[in-house]
Amino acid sequence: MTKTIRMLVVASGGGHWVQLCRMRPAWDGCQVTYVTTEPGYRSEVMADAKARGQPEPAFHVIVDGNRWQKWRLLKSLLGLTLIVLRVRPQIVLSTGAAPGYFALRLGRLLGARTAWVDSIANAEELSLSGRKVGPHANLWLTQWENVAQPGGPDYRGTVL
Repeated sequence: MTKTIRMLVVASGGGHWVQLCRMRPAWDGCQVTYVTTEPGYRSEVMADAKARGQPEPAFHVIVDGNRWQKWRLLKSLLGLTLIVLRVRPQIVLSTGAAPGYFALRLGRLLGARTAWVDSIANAEELSLSGRKVGPHANLWLTQWENVAQPGGPDYRGTVL
């Protein structure tokens, strides 16, 4: 019997979420847990799973924060810690921002393989979260060829 891969996919709202969702075919057949900052995305995720004939995935909403909102960041970290401990993902993937950073760092601590795909919006330089998490990710990618550097991030195409 083949064991299903447990995967945690994390993104803040807006463009980070859109890019994450464009990669959905890559995790067909996995047991996926979605984490985002926008509760309204739940219906989109459930409808997509139904349309693709996939099992209904787990879906969690956490608080969003940034470097100027320390308490919100702490709440986000605590929420992600509980989710990561409960799910025990084998793979963690994020397109950003702060919640993705926390998820990758926590997943890596528990032995998960991790992947960061930096935002398509960062055409000139990496995002702050991408710069900070990149050295801790097993796979660190940028969607802009001119942003790629020796030692990472690597460029392997876009999810436009």
